[in-house]
Amino acid sequence: MAQRINVGDSKKTLKSAGLMGPLSGPPCVVYSDEDGKITRTRPYHYDEDFNIEDLNPWKIEARGRTLRAPTRSLLSPYFLTYKKRVYSNNRVRYPLKRVDWDPEGDRHPETRGKSKYVRISWDEATTLIAKELLRVKDQYGMSAVLMQADMHGEGKHVAPSHGCPNRLLGLLGNYTIQMRNMDSWEGYTWGSKHVWGCEPVGEMQPSGNLIPDISKNAELLLFWGCDAETTPVAFDGCMASRVCYWFTELGIKCVYVDPALNFAGCIHGDKWIPVKPNTDAALYLGIIYTWLTEGTYDKEYVETHAVGYDEFFDYVLGKVDGVPKTPEWATEKCGVPVWTIKALARDWARKITSIMIGNGGPGIRGPYSTEPARLQSICLAMQGLGKPGRHQSKMLEWHIHSKDFPMPHQGKATPDIGRRSDAVRAPVGDEFIESKKYVNRSQPGTGNNIRDVGLTTVRETVSPAQQIPKCMMHDALTKDHIEWYGLHSFLEPANRQWRKFEYPRKGCSRVHMIWTDSPCMVTCWNDGFSFAQAVRDPSIEFVVAQHPWLENDCYLADIILPVATKHELNDISEDSGSAIFTSVYREYPACPPVGESVSDFDCAALVAKKIAEMTGNDEIYKAYTYNEMPDEETIESFYKGCGVAHLDVNDDFHKKGIFAIPCDPDIQNRPVGLSEFVADPKAHPLSTPTGLLEFTSTAIKEHFPDDPERPPYPVWVEKGVSHDEALSSERAKTYPLLLMSNHGHWRMHANLDDITWNREVETMKIRGKDGYQYEPAWMNPVTAAERGIVHGDIVKVFNERGTVLCGAYVTERMTPGVVYVDHGSRFDPISIEDKIDRGGAINLISPHNNTSKNATGMAVSGYLVQCEKMTDEEMDALRKKYPDAFARKIDEACGVCLDGWLIS
Repeated sequence: MAQRINVGDSKKTLKSAGLMGPLSGPPCVVYSDEDGKITRTRPYHYDEDFNIEDLNPWKIEARGRTLRAPTRSLLSPYFLTYKKRVYSNNRVRYPLKRVDWDPEGDRHPETRGKSKYVRISWDEATTLIAKELLRVKDQYGMSAVLMQADMHGEGKHVAPSHGCPNRLLGLLGNYTIQMRNMDSWEGYTWGSKHVWGCEPVGEMQPSGNLIPDISKNAELLLFWGCDAETTPVAFDGCMASRVCYWFTELGIKCVYVDPALNFAGCIHGDKWIPVKPNTDAALYLGIIYTWLTEGTYDKEYVETHAVGYDEFFDYVLGKVDGVPKTPEWATEKCGVPVWTIKALARDWARKITSIMIGNGGPGIRGPYSTEPARLQSICLAMQGLGKPGRHQSKMLEWHIHSKDFPMPHQGKATPDIGRRSDAVRAPVGDEFIESKKYVNRSQPGTGNNIRDVGLTTVRETVSPAQQIPKCMMHDALTKDHIEWYGLHSFLEPANRQWRKFEYPRKGCSRVHMIWTDSPCMVTCWNDGFSFAQAVRDPSIEFVVAQHPWLENDCYLADIILPVATKHELNDISEDSGSAIFTSVYREYPACPPVGESVSDFDCAALVAKKIAEMTGNDEIYKAYTYNEMPDEETIESFYKGCGVAHLDVNDDFHKKGIFAIPCDPDIQNRPVGLSEFVADPKAHPLSTPTGLLEFTSTAIKEHFPDDPERPPYPVWVEKGVSHDEALSSERAKTYPLLLMSNHGHWRMHANLDDITWNREVETMKIRGKDGYQYEPAWMNPVTAAERGIVHGDIVKVFNERGTVLCGAYVTERMTPGVVYVDHGSRFDPISIEDKIDRGGAINLISPHNNTSKNATGMAVSGYLVQCEKMTDEEMDALRKKYPDAFARKIDEACGVCLDGWLIS
């Protein structure tokens, strides 16, 4: 498979089956016909190219049974349908310009998200972008240019899906970067780190060999907000599903704690404990109270491995505020019956128990999510965290968080493929220290340096001048000044959470131009309607987006550049997370570029070339393109530098197109999780200030001792200055339901919403009686009946932040009093002014504020809404009031489409 080879009348090549950006995922085989059109996708079978025994495949032996490494990649179901994404009817096929945006006249920012687009040439598009870049640079300085270049995307390396324009902007000067917040693990980063350290994200670390240890020792697994049949598949394929079947085969009891009986719970659960959204903290406190009063926690372990527990225990017992956190108290908050809370506490105490997570789930992404996150860590500590079978184990991203232990227990070598873009994690401003090292042009993407570009030396400033937290972007674009704590770069250590930052930074401009290659703010971040309105501010003079599909934030752009998907590109990829074999493989194009699309790298290169023409100086263009180094040379340099090429003694990468690393036979002899800390906490301290588990955080006590929203020890926060989203709120009289939102089963965040085969499934889309496919809003039959709603009705989910139309999905799998809408559905605005959406993009109405006052994360689940049936009269009134929105063409099968936003 070293080349794109013929198989009868078809051709095939390897492609990555992951949607995590720089980490590619498992390989699949893509077939295309003699005309270059993709026809099918199937798993890659390692045994077709390798003698499997030569790869020393891993196996886990436990309780007389054996789990073995599969011989093929375990692809997610929607990746088998990915050709529908490549040829989608909402694919951007050529450059587009917003019809009423005139850079020489009226720019009409107020019609972004409403006005349509016309097709223009690449020459016109790059001319407009280059002129605007140079104008903004001259008028305000480069800090007025904001680059949005983060979040998940297609697995690409030669031309990454995010970050390519960063390099061009860095060559032009110090720009502004959008800083990704700790999304998916907000509660752990801003909370659990202060209990157990566990850098970089606050989920339990180290995490090596956990699955083998759990398989051998655990008796009870609590899948807390964890859907192993949904969250992992876009990252790692379906190995997590196989592991869950393995746990059942071993006889381990699996309990799912979640407001919804999720997909994994339906298949693997022995018991479902429905809890109201964003009330997990109360449930944990009720459990801890039971342990304290019944004496069923590991007192000796707590005394030798923890500090600050007496203060916390006094709070739980009611000695601090006069309110004991009894199961009776907890049930009023979380909705779990008293006897269930006690039974769960006693079962947990009697049995060897681990908590299974999938980045925490909705409970770690809600208002004040630091508190349930810290309480989860404390619960584990009270039952001997790190002892055999007693862990927090993550069901995805093993290649990131296990470091030398890709799950379950394969070899050490994990390739680090280079990228032709500049890192977005670099510190900014005066903390940037420039290296004077020269690097060879065949080593693209190697950090902060001065590059020799052949003709002259160009000073490349990778480090931006200032940054803005992504979860505060709506405020930054409309306010003169904002401040926050802690978020300075992605994955910073806990000891940097106490520093205060501001925007604009001293000497820097406010933002006046936006370039985005991650246009999903409205559907994946907090209070999306506020962001859409902020982009309409007259101070935002120009917005350019580059993306393969016309969706979400693209409607807010003035110029849209068409990007080729990974199926159309030359590339090199790796698989270090699917838990089969670590491998590096070659990707040839499976089909020609659709329309006039080019790679993300070439989008910026064409703009750089236009700047060279305008200025008569090609220095920046040559620096950006590494003197136009060809892709083949780049791919070869990546392979030689990825850290595994020297192991490839048979040259499999060039002969077969893939090199698989044999598994380390001694990997299971390495320490399990926190077992070394358990054995000797002084010799193997945690990264907390004391080196021990901190039930009361010494750092929070020092820096924010009086913060009621994140005090030194975790508490139940009913409401505060940041949020008032509990059922006890006065707002609950108007918005009496709690909304839960999570990863979609048929999407990866904002990816894949247009795959037509998936949209035929009712858990993906509900077709209303008007023919439109609505995002499902799950609700219990009791909740639906109270509102006169039946399955399939068009409903509106709303609060004071806006209204989102959905399709009612009535099911016993949802606890009463809750409405559940997955995030990531495509934005289809009826009116941005009046905040009404038809596409089901539920994050449009999520809370505006951060996790809490001093915790810079977002809150996108567990907030108050109302849900009502849309009558025929109400729908008719919307059509009459907003005729242009309803006149946009909607493809019957894929929904939002290019033709709906295009003027021919």
